[in-house]
Amino acid sequence: MKENPSAPPVRPRPVTLATVARHAQVHVSTVSRALSADPAGIGADTVLRVRELAAVLGYRRDEGAAGLRTGSSRLIGVLVPRLTDLVLASIYESIDAAASAAGYGTVVANTLDDREHRRVRLDAMLSRRIDGVIIGDSHIGDTVAHELRRSGIPYVLVMRKLEGHLSVTTDDYRGGQLAAEHLLELGHRRVGVIAGDQLASTGRERTLGFRRAFESAGYPLPDPYVVESAFSTPSGLVAAGELMRLPQPPTAIFAVHDLLALGAMGAIRDAGKRVGDDVALIGYNDLDLAATLPVPLTSVRSDLQRMGTLSVEALLTGIKGEPAASVLLPPELIVRATTPPLRA
Repeated sequence: MKENPSAPPVRPRPVTLATVARHAQVHVSTVSRALSADPAGIGADTVLRVRELAAVLGYRRDEGAAGLRTGSSRLIGVLVPRLTDLVLASIYESIDAAASAAGYGTVVANTLDDREHRRVRLDAMLSRRIDGVIIGDSHIGDTVAHELRRSGIPYVLVMRKLEGHLSVTTDDYRGGQLAAEHLLELGHRRVGVIAGDQLASTGRERTLGFRRAFESAGYPLPDPYVVESAFSTPSGLVAAGELMRLPQPPTAIFAVHDLLALGAMGAIRDAGKRVGDDVALIGYNDLDLAATLPVPLTSVRSDLQRMGTLSVEALLTGIKGEPAASVLLPPELIVRATTPPLRA
């Protein structure tokens, strides 16, 4: 009989646990345990033989069916504003690695820092029966964490924090202080801040720590020298432009994110000044690019990899029904060429 080229392809029958068990000559329950993340009670030789046979036969675990049986999807949801943000991409990389090592997969969604978008993305995750959520874009007044708590779904905030909610962050207030203390030691008194989003704990606490340190030293910052912005390079360009157009522009700028500092470099150049020589500059997070810029950037380092790993550990503790404590990682100031001593 001739083949009909227009006929739909015949899909092969899926390889089941029973198929693997028949070839391995063991019970189906033995195959199920041997292929699980924790094959307790099964000999190492049997586990290896079953897994090799499953790979050869093309067995694929039905995660949906497994989740219905166990009540666990082995999936963790991750909400971030944008994975194009190098800070969040670095954190997510460590989240995914730590989750994988624990036998979990991850589902990540961009929320665009928008409340409605965040709600839609979270609902889509919850429909997949995820076991818990890591939130990387919380704001003051945001309800997602409160809703997850009421629903009994484990969650943890990473990078940002909200009062009364489990979080893994850097001590951003102290980070702002470190930046201020460094500039004060160098002799700067007229300084500006690119403050980021003040509804986010990162922007708010880094700015507050910086301003309080200057106030304590007797040099409070006038409000025009503190400019709010989004967390992006173009926003840094615009905000630093405002600072450089002041009647008495700052001799140093603290940007609460390295991407903002990148934009500030452009504004300093456009003002006819040189970064480091004429205007000192400090960023935050110490991304890999900070050390490789034409004028290497002084930055407050956050341990992004550790932050991601610890957020997974805290979430898995909550999934087990055990209490977990918030973590505040210490920041570290990395001094480079953008903050030389102030010239007389």
